[in-house]
Order: sequence, then structure tokens, then C-alpha cells
Amino acid sequence: MSDLVRVASVEFLGARVLRVEFSDGLVRELDFAAALPGIFSTIDNDELFGQALVDETARTVAWPNGLDLDPEVLHGDVAPASGVAPRVVREFHLSRTT
Repeated sequence: MSDLVRVASVEFLGARVLRVEFSDGLVRELDFAAALPGIFSTIDNDELFGQALVDETARTVAWPNGLDLDPEVLHGDVAPASGVAPRVVREFHLSRTT
């Protein structure tokens, strides 16, 4: 069984776009503009969306209001329960130096 992929860092890029770095070196820039209906509407403004952080316990993207996102969905391993996934703007792997 492989290790679960977790979020290593998150950076707000503007609008509804986050750059998420995962524990396996994958980096995804994700646009959440079309994926913020329902409960996610509570963070659908620049100030609140920009407060995204890494939850140190769950190692996923979270916000101060308690909302958090499944790292496996963000990584692209499973479909979101809502059926609406963020759009991948860019994706790459970090180079490992030895």
C-alpha cells in the first residue's frame, strides 16, 4: 500500500486560483471559479479565498472558517462528491536533486 498524498504547501495566485504542492512533488495550479457552489460559496470572495492555508493535522487545503478540501480530490486521484472539480490550469512535478 502506498503512502497517502498530502498537501505540502498552498499559494493563492489571485482570483480563485491556488497553487498546491503535494508530498509526492506534484504541483497543480487549480482554478476553483466554477467549483464554488453551495457550502463553498462562503469563501467565494477574494479576501476569504486568499486565506487558504495548509491544515497541519490533515495536510490539506483549508480556510480559517473550517472548510477544507480532500487532498486526493485536489491531487486528481478521486472525483469530488459534488461532481464539480476545479479546473487544472497547470501541472508539473518538482525536480528532485540528489
